[in-house]
Amino acid sequence: MPERKEELQGMLPVDGRQLENVKGELLKLKKKEAADCQLWHIVARTEEWKNKEIADCQTWHNVGRREEPKKQKNKEIADRQ
Repeated sequence: MPERKEELQGMLPVDGRQLENVKGELLKLKKKEAADCQLWHIVARTEEWKNKEIADCQTWHNVGRREEPKKQKNKEIADRQ
């Protein structure tokens, strides 16, 4: 019978303080999870911004390379005249 009594004690409802502590811990975890999620969104946006900057830079350099022969050709034509 003592074994059965110990089993039942483990199933008794917790007191109010324990319940409040558990609720408090759960709230802390939810807040941390929300903050972590927000941080990952910021990281993702930052990565997107960096990738866009790199792509813009590459485009600018490619345009510059295409423009360079045109400028050179125009200069040569102007020099001939």
